[in-house]
Amino acid sequence: MAIEEWKELENGDHGDLQSPLMPTQEEQQQNGSLQMVYLSTFVAVCGSFQFGSCVGYSAPAQAAIREDLNLSLSEYSMFGSILTIGAMFGAVTSGRIADYIGRKGAMRMSAYFCIIGWIAIYLSKESLSLDIGRVLRGYGIGVFSYVVPIFIAEIAPKNLRGRLTTLNQLLIVTGGSVAFLLGMIVTWRTLALSGLIPCTTLLVGLFFVPESPRWLAKVGQEKEFLSALQKLRGKNADISTEAAQIQIGVGLMVFQQFGGINGIGFFASETFASAGPLAGKIGTIAYACIQVPITVGGVILMDKSGRRPLIMVSAAGTSLGCFLAGASFFLKSHGLLLEFVPVLVVVGVLIFIAFFSIGMGAVPWVIMSEIFPINVKGIAGSIVVLVNWLGAWVVSFTFNFFMSWSSSGTFFIYSLISLMTILFVVKLVPETKGKTLEEIQASIDSQRDI
Repeated sequence: MAIEEWKELENGDHGDLQSPLMPTQEEQQQNGSLQMVYLSTFVAVCGSFQFGSCVGYSAPAQAAIREDLNLSLSEYSMFGSILTIGAMFGAVTSGRIADYIGRKGAMRMSAYFCIIGWIAIYLSKESLSLDIGRVLRGYGIGVFSYVVPIFIAEIAPKNLRGRLTTLNQLLIVTGGSVAFLLGMIVTWRTLALSGLIPCTTLLVGLFFVPESPRWLAKVGQEKEFLSALQKLRGKNADISTEAAQIQIGVGLMVFQQFGGINGIGFFASETFASAGPLAGKIGTIAYACIQVPITVGGVILMDKSGRRPLIMVSAAGTSLGCFLAGASFFLKSHGLLLEFVPVLVVVGVLIFIAFFSIGMGAVPWVIMSEIFPINVKGIAGSIVVLVNWLGAWVVSFTFNFFMSWSSSGTFFIYSLISLMTILFVVKLVPETKGKTLEEIQASIDSQRDI
């Protein structure tokens, strides 16, 4: 396909969608190898693993860092939440950077920021250098959070797009779980050094995978565009234009964050410990172990059950988990059924994280990668990711203060927000399962015309 034809599709001139310009994706897969698609996805999700490592670092390291560097609770809350400040700056610039230097260039730059941030934390002697390192890593993962799912969606065939894009969330929770578990057996400085591994792997891997053909077509690099397509799908590859409804992406990110995931995740160890020492130990280990297998289940269900049912079931589960955790703290504050309080806290938080991992964690990013057309993907993606990280900062920074105000009230509020998510999805979010990106665009356009 010539770049001029490609740009006509980008600008909304779809022609006859029932008569594809190229062979079907199924025919292309029969004639071509998906090895490069899988390799490219693996390299990209090293950035997702880095994302999870950064988010998961603060919980297991909290007690040791506070003791070694003599930090107050307020100072450590700032350290934990300031990651999201850096991520907001990363989100603001992510779309422009990915459009200007390409998806690979954006991932490479993000890895450098994360490497510098990890080294700064490893060398820290006081809170300022800790915060600087955390901000730098936040900037890196802010860009990763946008560019990784976008890159995967742009290279993946339609029948694998949901599954491969969901690997972004799977590697995020894997990175977080590894950080949780590793942080229980190594020092916080050693844990910081371990964060260099996914960055290094990504930087090396980027030398062996092609750039996104969509981006190459957008910037007019015809020779490189054709070469990338051939590597990914064969000579007759058809990578279609994306559809757009920015408010859907923004709304999903608001509900994802204000359901409490980063507050609960950043300070999970202390939340468990507040219910009792045994709950603190068992809960932390279970929290780290449960995310990966549950997210694998979400990966499998993504292209089977559809996006809408998965996110609604997920939101119902997170609401239940928060309600149980809130009920446990309510019982504790009133001196009722105290023997059940530790169990309810652990069960509630684990239900929350399990159901979040199966849908709410991944689906908003998958939908974002599917509904934005290439000509507005940079600015639209930046807005959505900015909203996501702004919500993450608000929740993570205020979590300890809300818990001091009312532990039960905090979780009851999160439970209510999860219920509101279901209503939002029912009314506004389209189903994108099994549709080409052109079909998604046509579906949303037809809804606008009604």
